[in-house]
Amino acid sequence: MNIDAANLRSLYTGFSAAFQGGFAGVTPNYTRVATVVPSTTKSNEYGWLGDMPRIREWIGDRVVNDISTAGYTIKNKSFESTVGVDQDDIDDDNIGLYTPLFTELGRSSATFPDELVWPLLKAGFSTTCFDKQYFFDTDHPVLDADGATINSVANTDGGAGAPWFLLDTSRALKPVIFQKRKEWRFTRMDNPNDEGVFSAKKIRYGIDSRCNVGFGFWQMAWGSKQTLDTTHFETAVAAMQSFKGDYGRPLGIQPDLLVVPPSLGAAAKNLLLAANLANGASNVNFKAVDMMVVPWLA
Repeated sequence: MNIDAANLRSLYTGFSAAFQGGFAGVTPNYTRVATVVPSTTKSNEYGWLGDMPRIREWIGDRVVNDISTAGYTIKNKSFESTVGVDQDDIDDDNIGLYTPLFTELGRSSATFPDELVWPLLKAGFSTTCFDKQYFFDTDHPVLDADGATINSVANTDGGAGAPWFLLDTSRALKPVIFQKRKEWRFTRMDNPNDEGVFSAKKIRYGIDSRCNVGFGFWQMAWGSKQTLDTTHFETAVAAMQSFKGDYGRPLGIQPDLLVVPPSLGAAAKNLLLAANLANGASNVNFKAVDMMVVPWLA
């Protein structure tokens, strides 16, 4: 194949189509646990996470709930991947081997948010959220009904095993925030006079995007490293359903998803998908919540 403008344009069209096909051919999992927030700046401030307004009886004048301006910030990061196609392969019409590569690149782009969201959730035992505590912690500060006393509230019960997570994904703001600044862009450097073509015989194709992840409300999640069994599962459910916001306001949390790594897949199935226990008794937790085995947590 001659390396001219027409053929290079045709190559770009074909590789771009393979990329788009790979991107559209996979369904990522992150949207179940992460709220996608559009971003138009270098970073987004989420100070309001600590100041959610409550409803009160209207007596006298309105009470304005001021939204904090200092708080939790998620800064966008830039990500890229670049593929170099050898000029000799183009000369020899040996470009078919690159098509699966670009298809896989498209697939990787579509699932890239999974690579950010799930490891962040796993790191929640040692990563802070909006209240400056670890996302999974034993002493989240919550104001009591009197508005003066600060209570310490836990959304973890410790442990030292493989982590599992019980989540409420029904709210507008899910446990994780995926902040999207720029969609993936497929670009090329294929001018025969480009430095890379001249010095390395490489036609380069690249993708880039800008995004990042952070935590939403810790009350929407329970993280545990205890044994995944009936006792610890029911402890997590009861704790989450009892969560209150500031001033003693019940939050109405209702966990609906159990997330586990592959190593706990069998335990999760026994807990939620077995109609009967080993002794023949009915399993009261049968399909109590959805379950998801996430490879990214391995």
